[in-house]
Amino acid sequence: METLQTFQFADIWEAVVDRVAEREALVVGDRRLTYGQLEERANRLAHVLGDAGVGAGDFVGCHLTNSSEYLETLLACWKLRAVPVNVNFRYTAAELAHLYLDAGLVATVVDRSFVPRVAAIVDDLPELRLALVVDDGSDPVDLSLLPGGADFDESIAAASPDRPRVADRSDDDLYVIYTGGTTGLPKGVVWRMGDAFFGCLGGGDPMRMSGPVTEPAELLDRIVDFEFTFYALAPLMHAAAQWVSFMWFFCGARVVLDRGPFDPGRVWRTIGAEHVSTTTVVGDAMARPLCDDWDANGPYEVSSLFAFSNGGAPLAAATKDRIQAILPNVVLTDGFGSSETGIQGSSRLEPGRRSAGTARFDSVADGTVVLDDDLRPVEPGSGVIGRVGQSGYLPLRYHNAPERTAETFVEIDGRRYVLNGDMATVEADGSVVLLGRGSVSINTGGEKVFPEEVEGVLKGHPGVYDVVVVGVPHERWGEQVTAVVQPVDGVTPELDDLAAFAREQLAGYKVPRGLVIVEHIERSPAGKADYRWARAAAERGPADA
Repeated sequence: METLQTFQFADIWEAVVDRVAEREALVVGDRRLTYGQLEERANRLAHVLGDAGVGAGDFVGCHLTNSSEYLETLLACWKLRAVPVNVNFRYTAAELAHLYLDAGLVATVVDRSFVPRVAAIVDDLPELRLALVVDDGSDPVDLSLLPGGADFDESIAAASPDRPRVADRSDDDLYVIYTGGTTGLPKGVVWRMGDAFFGCLGGGDPMRMSGPVTEPAELLDRIVDFEFTFYALAPLMHAAAQWVSFMWFFCGARVVLDRGPFDPGRVWRTIGAEHVSTTTVVGDAMARPLCDDWDANGPYEVSSLFAFSNGGAPLAAATKDRIQAILPNVVLTDGFGSSETGIQGSSRLEPGRRSAGTARFDSVADGTVVLDDDLRPVEPGSGVIGRVGQSGYLPLRYHNAPERTAETFVEIDGRRYVLNGDMATVEADGSVVLLGRGSVSINTGGEKVFPEEVEGVLKGHPGVYDVVVVGVPHERWGEQVTAVVQPVDGVTPELDDLAAFAREQLAGYKVPRGLVIVEHIERSPAGKADYRWARAAAERGPADA
């Protein structure tokens, strides 16, 4: 066996496969694949793509829900030094067309149910020349609707199972994550794999116990020699789901993918049936239904679970309390980061330790800072709200967006930083309290209000099931803080009651002055708030929201 020499993702994968080929790697729906079987399917797909002219630097769409085909597409592209692109399957036609064009996709792997969406924009996609269609159980479609339209399974069945021979793989090969769409058009964040391995994938230390590796060959010593199963609940088109899944793949663990749509009862049953060791939710949109289902239908058998994690969206303090009551012997971890920064910080609640708040992180990554208006670190305990910055392992740029790149990636005292718009304060003990994204902050009477802070408080109200906070135009204040609330069944919260509840924990200017009740809060498939939808609902008002 050759010694691993790079942090290129396909190189790492293949080195792990060579050592644990017979070990089960993946469970998704009814499909179970060993490392060797997943490798063979990825090799076959790589040959199909390569025979169609896909090569180094070419962008390939992953227009898929969670499936083995999603992982096979990632791996096949990395093997060819091509660049897989995560396509949000909830995008509107305009967002979808923008992403396909902006990325210049030459090929796409697409679920059959999404073919009509791509067919509707295909005349505007001159570079797209191959579309492999995955049978997702939906009604048959005419494959000729798409350029080079072909059935995925038939195509790979006819291809070679051998590893493709690709020269010059290196740490400089590209890894791209498209992000956005709820506050603006999607944009591609371009990483070097060598940087993304440390910035996004934990540097070979998914348990946060040994520290990052210093050279590639060390990874092979970190392949686990015990059974370990990670359960990915979020869609793989969400960056964090990719990152955590491959953290565990690269150390020889097993990954279970949730097929969706999200079903909390199925999640609990899967944890028991598959002896899941750790799972990750994306904020209250996943965690709260899990708690509700446990209260209604539990308890479930979850004795294998020793860690319950959150990332990608806030987890309210009240929800953390419920999780700890349900899982008193499980470690609860909360993390923050972004596609532009990678993983930046975390908090870890051992059994018996209570949460200090919705978004307070007592451990931050090397290079994470909070900067004031003069781009200097804020003084701990000062209460100054600053911009979260990250240095060290960073992306190269936004794809096709030099102006946005220049705004976001800045040099301070000769060191390169990314300022992605997150705002925070620093407590006296050095912990970071994340307030939210500045782009969705509310300016009311000259004061800034960060929606996530207010949402975290309101979610503790017994009548609030879910909430998104936005600013709506106001003649006197500029913007009025307005809560768009999905109430608990059978309850109709009143504005005065919500305001009184919020005032116990928030300054007066942060308290909601408006309330709109809706049947259901719209969120992304990964559980992130859709602030454009919420703002439109708030501006329409109670009558037709």
